[in-house]
Amino acid sequence: MTVWLNGKLVGEDAARVSVFDHGLTVGDGVFTTLKVVDGRPFALTRHLDRLAASARGLGLPAPDADETRRACAAVLDARPLALGRLRITLTGGLSPLGADRAAADTTLLVTAAPIEPRPAATAAVTVPWTRNERGALAGIKCTSYAENVVALARAREQGATEALLANTAGALCEGTATNVFAVLDGELHTPPLASGCLPGITRALVLEWTGARETDLPMDALDRADEVFLTSSLRDVQALHTLDGRQLPGAPGPVTAEVMRVFAERSAADIDP
Repeated sequence: MTVWLNGKLVGEDAARVSVFDHGLTVGDGVFTTLKVVDGRPFALTRHLDRLAASARGLGLPAPDADETRRACAAVLDARPLALGRLRITLTGGLSPLGADRAAADTTLLVTAAPIEPRPAATAAVTVPWTRNERGALAGIKCTSYAENVVALARAREQGATEALLANTAGALCEGTATNVFAVLDGELHTPPLASGCLPGITRALVLEWTGARETDLPMDALDRADEVFLTSSLRDVQALHTLDGRQLPGAPGPVTAEVMRVFAERSAADIDP
């Protein structure tokens, strides 16, 4: 694996950050993950914009967009991928132990790896933990991911690939690494950003391309939904065939199937929509 680290390409064995990097010691960092198709990153501009917004949300300087584009191109040129994952990570850099951040240079890291195509449908479960829609990290794609690790482990124990969470108000929020859409009475809904969910790139494109509505949804809306699907950069649009053990027959259903068709066509027509 070839890695871009702080301005240059290095081999996997040489890709090292300090034990005092604030991203390691306290999770002071942000990241974004892109799908790679035929050696090209999908929706790169949107991802860089969100990365910059996440950095500002943590009080970090946004990475230089041109440098980051060069880093992505260099990594993908070094290892062409037919289908892959490209991850851009920015941390607070060298800092003293503890929460205080030093006035040091940030760490910029870009990596890529191949992935396998996702199945059209999967299983998910709800978990008892919540997102804090009023927290300092709401809507920020932060490297402090331990809550998601715990929730996803619970899902894996139950034979599912994703865990869905409510927010502190009891409303449907998101998955550990996905946004969630539900079909209710033939209409397509997804929680608004005010719920505390991450502003997913695929979520935004589905909203733009399908006319789905942002709606405050109670968690029991999932019990009443005719169809439920997940979105993320690596899943694209993925139907749920099982939710908390309840079968959703025929997944992907007709609404989900149409969203999948539209997304596939529009994303194939424009690599950077």
